[in-house]
Amino acid sequence: MGQRILIVDDAAFMRMMIKDILTKNGFEVVAEAADGAQAVEKYKETQPDLVTMDITMPEMDGITALKQIKQINPSARVIMCSAMGQQAMVIDAIQAGARDFIVKPFQADRVIEAINKTLS
Repeated sequence: MGQRILIVDDAAFMRMMIKDILTKNGFEVVAEAADGAQAVEKYKETQPDLVTMDITMPEMDGITALKQIKQINPSARVIMCSAMGQQAMVIDAIQAGARDFIVKPFQADRVIEAINKTLS
């Protein structure tokens, strides 16, 4: 059984891209969320092995969602996704408990490398 992953991004296109990369590499996408509040709910429902979390989203940003998920499960594995030039936010995310980050636009090998490293 592949590792179970929750994809969080406000852009449906980005979710589709990352889902495509993951499913082609044997991972199971258990849920998708379009904002941080949905992410927290879906995390509770699905208890995924890993979460890919966009930083900049409406309703609730990725860092706030990350902190809430860490309260639910302190050992939650979350990889942040950010566009170029968001280094300060990436540092905030790592301090909040993110395991790694990947930069958009996604490169499949980097996504898989980050996920495998985080899950091992």
